[in-house]
Amino acid sequence: MPSTFPRLTQELQQQGFVVLPTLLQPAETARLLHALEQAPSSGPNFRRSQDLFAIRDVLGEVPALQPILAASALPQLLQALFPKGCHLVKSIYFDKPAHSNWLVAWHQDLMISVDRKAELPGYGPWTSKPEGVAVQPPRAVLENICTIRLHLDACDATNGALKVVPGSHREGPLAGAELPGRTTGAVVCAVPAGGAMLMKPLLLHASNRSRSARSRRVLHLEFASIDLPQGLQWREKRELL
Repeated sequence: MPSTFPRLTQELQQQGFVVLPTLLQPAETARLLHALEQAPSSGPNFRRSQDLFAIRDVLGEVPALQPILAASALPQLLQALFPKGCHLVKSIYFDKPAHSNWLVAWHQDLMISVDRKAELPGYGPWTSKPEGVAVQPPRAVLENICTIRLHLDACDATNGALKVVPGSHREGPLAGAELPGRTTGAVVCAVPAGGAMLMKPLLLHASNRSRSARSRRVLHLEFASIDLPQGLQWREKRELL
């Protein structure tokens, strides 16, 4: 196991994020990009505009990604983060092309994707969209999740790197009106190609419009170690390892 991995949990809990400059080997990054380039480009899980191309449930839509990830250092990282095991609960591919005018305002990732609507204490609000049902779960569920963003391109402030507020995840879910006053101390998370950014869903984060001619392609993977109550299922649950 790479020597830095065992120390990640403490930093992740304190700061709400960690940047790993190297996780994927250049050949692994190239294979992931090749698999994505060979994928279909239309369907209910695909979104395309001049500012963004995205694939939801990307490991379901592009099965060739899974063996590449399983052979990388990602399983060792997951073992350090979740010693008792975990499962994938969401996967999205984002391609923010050069000179994209798309930005993301300050927010927390409060919703999870599930297989159906159910009346459960602490779960809500619910949304239903063509791609499926989503719900805001109790805080404990969100705190169990770790997001790993695998960067397939180098990313900095000029091409849409995330801005985050260190430690903001410890505040719990915040109302939208509270967010503008909570962004003091924000930092930009530059990540090299082949690197990874780990973050907690409750961390306040945003991204600016691109100011460069470089793309920003990212595999966004969410992992959790818990199951949902009363038969409710994570809609994209997969055993990655």
